[in-house]
Amino acid sequence: MQLIFAWRNIWRNKRRTLITAASIFTAVILALLMRSAQLGAYQRMIDNVVSFYTGHIQLHAVGYWDEKTLDNSFIPNDSVIAILNGHKDIRSWVPRLESFALTSSQDLSEGSLVVGIDPEAEDRLTRLGQKVVSGKYLGTNDNGILVSEGLAQKMQVGAGDTLVLLGQGYHGVTAAGKYMVKGLVHFSAPSLNDGMIYLTIAEAQTLYGTGNRLTSIAISVKPNVDATLVANELRNEAGTLPFEFFDWKQMLPEMVQLIEVDSAGGVIVISILYMIIAFGIFGTVLMMLAERQHEFGILVSIGMKKVKLASVVMLEILMIAFTGTIAGIVAGIPIIAYFHYNPIQITGEMAKAYESFGIEAVFPFSNDISIFFTQATIVFVLSLLLSIYPWFRILNLKAIEALKS
Repeated sequence: MQLIFAWRNIWRNKRRTLITAASIFTAVILALLMRSAQLGAYQRMIDNVVSFYTGHIQLHAVGYWDEKTLDNSFIPNDSVIAILNGHKDIRSWVPRLESFALTSSQDLSEGSLVVGIDPEAEDRLTRLGQKVVSGKYLGTNDNGILVSEGLAQKMQVGAGDTLVLLGQGYHGVTAAGKYMVKGLVHFSAPSLNDGMIYLTIAEAQTLYGTGNRLTSIAISVKPNVDATLVANELRNEAGTLPFEFFDWKQMLPEMVQLIEVDSAGGVIVISILYMIIAFGIFGTVLMMLAERQHEFGILVSIGMKKVKLASVVMLEILMIAFTGTIAGIVAGIPIIAYFHYNPIQITGEMAKAYESFGIEAVFPFSNDISIFFTQATIVFVLSLLLSIYPWFRILNLKAIEALKS
């Protein structure tokens, strides 16, 4: 019965109800779009960076992350391979052997990061084959190398030319080899584009004299799976095995800090938006109380309990908030869905800035359902808090004074 009374009461003054509901509708839809755009940008940034090179998780021998040398490499045993193949949330994993070398061509030399890879597995994780701008991608049994475009320009070489690699191998042995450049690859990030060399993992193991050893295994998890949770599960499954699992947050703390700072700024903006709306709702509540003082006095005089009357008013406020919130969510869903599947393309100098960090120059929206629940919860709690004032006003109402108003 109280629900029926409350519903009828909010439409007695349609203009006031519609204005309040419209303000809540505007706040909800703006908050939805802002938060969806933020989270979508973060997720695309994470996907770009982890698929660029690191992967969502990396497996190393204990101590390798602190001292990245071939002496801290490992031989993958059957137990750890079984763990990786058996985990339901792992999409793929890529073995790597990484080290440094002095790259020489005629009288030119330059330091470079040399990465031994499984060409097919690496292409699935980082789409390395799509980055080839000259020559051909590596085959499984190739003995050539892929050179980053910036490094090739410094060394004045192209596909078909030869480079000499000189470095230190496993346990201090000399690593030296002469390789034909199979192709050039382009990376948007200058740090990678200026000093990367890829060769098959078999060639890298021969060059550095490591046998079957690896320095890392890059792991990609399935979409919408928390990499941190997967890393924790892998640690538990590995038990006492001499391996460590690092998720992308541990490997890229700078990105985590960037996201946290930017997210905090977004939360502040949304908080200000809802604060403005809260004052708008509170103004409506004050106006409603002032207009209906005489009505409240009559109802209390004829025997209606103040608690029931206060409950009806509280329900009115919640109903108006609920109406505006549902309308905002319903209106926001198709907009978010459109920009999720049709991301905003960034152009000009801003696009170049994004690409310089290895991030795709698009602005997608997140369709995470938690965004909608969060905004609905915020409006509900806000309305509930604002309804406390009229509750106490009505409980302390003096019928005689109210009848005179």
